[in-house]
Amino acid sequence: MTTPLTLTTGRNPDGTAVLKAVGEIDASNAHAFAAALDDVPDRLVVDLTEVEYLDSAGLNALFARADRLELVVAPLLEPVVTISGLATVATVRTRQDAGDR
Repeated sequence: MTTPLTLTTGRNPDGTAVLKAVGEIDASNAHAFAAALDDVPDRLVVDLTEVEYLDSAGLNALFARADRLELVVAPLLEPVVTISGLATVATVRTRQDAGDR
């Protein structure tokens, strides 16, 4: 059974691509998440502010592409991206820092 995850793409006013994820990212849907990350070959803002759960499969998808990602996370996920080390290889902003974009 696949965990519910909604992925929506768009662009910021400056033209930067944005991928918004809503739900949970785990082994059952990480392949779809990774595919959505790969749909944009350049710099990408990944809005995780409405992600309630992120497991190692989701983290692996992010680590593999970290050099071109800017992650926007809610305070709930901040410890996950910090402890995993993802915050040392990708740009990470909390929802408050990012101005709720």
